[in-house]
Parts: sequence; C-alpha cells; structure tokens
Amino acid sequence: PAHLKALGNLLILVPFAAMFWALWQQNFSSWVLQADKLDRHMFGREWLPAQIQTVNPLFVLCMLPLTAYVLYPALSKFVKVTPLRKFGAGLFMVIFAFLIVGWIQTRLDAGEKPHVIWQIAAFVVLTLGEVMVSVTHLEFAYTQAPNKLKSLVMCTYLGSIALGNVFTAQVNHFIQNPDGTVKLQGAAYFFFFVKVMLVTAIFAVPL
Repeated sequence: PAHLKALGNLLILVPFAAMFWALWQQNFSSWVLQADKLDRHMFGREWLPAQIQTVNPLFVLCMLPLTAYVLYPALSKFVKVTPLRKFGAGLFMVIFAFLIVGWIQTRLDAGEKPHVIWQIAAFVVLTLGEVMVSVTHLEFAYTQAPNKLKSLVMCTYLGSIALGNVFTAQVNHFIQNPDGTVKLQGAAYFFFFVKVMLVTAIFAVPL
C-alpha cells in the first residue's frame, strides 16, 4: 500500500509535465517554421532555421549550475524552495516563452521581419522552464520512488513526454479544415498554447 501511495503521488505530476512537453517540443517544429521567416543574420553569417534550436542545450549547460548555486539559494532567503515549487514555477516560465514567440508572430503577421535574437530570448526563458520542470521532475520522481518502483517511475516520466506529443498532434489535427486551411493561424496558434499552459500552471499551484 505504501508503494502504491508513493506511486500515486508521483503520477499526479504526469499530466502537468505532459502539458509542459506539449509546448517544449514545439521548438523542433512551430518555432523552426517561425525562424524561417525571421532575420537570422548573426556573427557575419545567416543561420539556418533549424540551427537556432541548438542554443537550447548550450543554455541548459549554463542554467543547471546557475539555478543550483545562484538562483535557488537566493530565492531560499525569501521563500522555501521545494521541488514542487520549482516545478510549478517552471510551468509559468514556459508561458512567458510562448508569449514572446506569440509576440514575434504578431509582428510577422503584420508584415514585419523581426530579428531572430527575439526567439533566442524566448529560448532563454524556455530553457529556464525546462530546468525547473524536467530536471526537477526527473530528480523528484527518482528520489521519492520506492526502490522497487524506480524503473516504473522512470517510465511515467517518459510517458509524460509521449502524452505531450500526443496532445500537440491532436491539436494540430483538430485545427485542420477540409480545405487545407487551419482554425488557428499565425499568432493565434501560439496564444492558444499560452492559454492551455496558463490553466495547467494555475491548477499546479496547490501541488
């Protein structure tokens, strides 16, 4: 019974983590499509749209020690920093990241051509959310799971990634019209996910 209770407590995080991955994974898709329309001239060359996302692993390497040794200790002077609070804060960071790309898209929809540095700024915020949600979820799940259930708990972590991809795929299928147009065009697509994530983050606050 104790093992099942521990597993149940960890499974509560899965739907929230799934929604995080539904948004995060879009840096491989909708963000790349957006980058194709941006001014990508940096450091004396024009970067390919798919190359912009390579900043994410670089930011991860920087933010892991930054959050562990600077941000969390600083915040702990004012509030109690717990894994669940870090997890919840990360959900809100993803909202801010999508607000940035949504704002970029509004400028594109208006016929402007913003510089890709704005999307890189969104990657900074997205990566911070990734460190708070993904790393914390993985660490929390592994440390809280009973020894006999650690492998199963790791499956639930991977399952949240799969569920996030399924959600995005279903949304993309639903918004397709028979004539080839889509119900959510331009910035409306990004702001739809902002609203979904906002609801998710609010429900995660009591965790």
